[in-house]
Amino acid sequence: MSQPSVGMIGLAVMGSNLARNIESRGFPVAVYNRTGEVTKEFMTKFGTRDGKTAGFVASYTMEDFVKSMKAPRQIFIMVKAGAGTDAVIDQIAPLLDKGDIVIDGGNAYFKDTVRRENKLKAMGLNFLGIGISGGEEGALKGPSLMPGGPRDAWKIVAPLLEKIAAQADGPCTNYVGPDGAGHFVKMVHNGIEYGDMQLIAEAYDILRNVVGCQPEELASIFSAWNNGVLSSYLIEITAKIFAKKDPEGAGFLVDKILDKAGQKGTGTWTAQVALDLGISIPTISAAVDARTLSSMKDERVKASGQFAGPSVEDFTGNREEFITAVHDALYASKIMSYAQGMNLIAAASKQWNWDLKLHEIAALWKGGCIIRAKFLDEIRRAFTSNPAPSNLLLDSFMKAEVTRCVPNLRKVVGTAVGRGVPVLGFAASLAYFDSYRTATLPQNLTQAQRDFFGAHTYERTDKTGSFHTEWE
Repeated sequence: MSQPSVGMIGLAVMGSNLARNIESRGFPVAVYNRTGEVTKEFMTKFGTRDGKTAGFVASYTMEDFVKSMKAPRQIFIMVKAGAGTDAVIDQIAPLLDKGDIVIDGGNAYFKDTVRRENKLKAMGLNFLGIGISGGEEGALKGPSLMPGGPRDAWKIVAPLLEKIAAQADGPCTNYVGPDGAGHFVKMVHNGIEYGDMQLIAEAYDILRNVVGCQPEELASIFSAWNNGVLSSYLIEITAKIFAKKDPEGAGFLVDKILDKAGQKGTGTWTAQVALDLGISIPTISAAVDARTLSSMKDERVKASGQFAGPSVEDFTGNREEFITAVHDALYASKIMSYAQGMNLIAAASKQWNWDLKLHEIAALWKGGCIIRAKFLDEIRRAFTSNPAPSNLLLDSFMKAEVTRCVPNLRKVVGTAVGRGVPVLGFAASLAYFDSYRTATLPQNLTQAQRDFFGAHTYERTDKTGSFHTEWE
């Protein structure tokens, strides 16, 4: 086995699987974990394959880890984002040679990536922030990789990344942009993922509570949907979830799972950055709100005893037509969510001079990642066109699909609201569409109010300039 130039720090599930992916593509890998027992366990499980020594070199000190590799070293850090990453960087940076490449593959905040790159650059070292999507399976079999940082450093790592990435019309990786661009795009990816998951959850809730669909039927419905325009990883796994029987008792597992959704912060970051950049992402923000509300389980249970929902009769409409309406509502809202995410990426590209290519980013998400979907082909095509649309909704294909589906989105939102079924994502998507398509919004009154109490001035529709009125 030749001396490795690739190293992996952090051998929890993601780091372990990524190391195995790299080694399986013919690259020897140096491995290190702060807790030596974890390294020993990794080598016990994966140090041999088919009776032969695998391409892993284990070290139990950071110094030995660095010495085990040849330059230029390509070192992945796969530890908990935040202080843990900074601690590893502080420990390893003094041991490295000029030109070595440190790679943060965690869910880092993009401004932290900018800071870390500047710090290591001053030491003669390269730093790449690579967004990695695909979960445990993707890390092992082929994730979507979103690298950002110095282009020259990326060129060194690119042959490795192209080998280990998911393959969908080519490798699902490409240079995204400088400094924090890779982690920014991964952050927005996660925001879109939040939106997608919330919209699917609302579709499930409506089908369950309005037309009485049970898990077996839901599995059939979502499986059928996965053969059409909604074809995606999330729809695919949702069908499988509904079909899963409870291994510990009667019924289906989904009905036994507590309705408290966790989150690790990337959705919140997406919403915060959108506010900073002045970009509207109501579908994604609603998904973050929905998870926050879900976490208030005890309080919601108490409130359910204090407030009654609307009195409703059993559903008497055409059941199949309504299920189709929910499908269309989900599809239209999904388009809104992606449009919002792409607008945010475009705004960031302009703000920080990243020159991000939206069609290339859509291609990165075609395989390996959580939001991979058939629908991304149309997004890639839309942003490849010349001129590219300023908003995804203005693309001719998307415009036709939204126009076709929005009437059913209105129907579903109206039905859900009338029956007291919460639809934060669907309602936010519809409001986004209606606001975007409306030539005259009521913010003329808002401007008058601002001028009244704060002399903030306003513009007029019949002449240019800024004006102030003494209202009393």
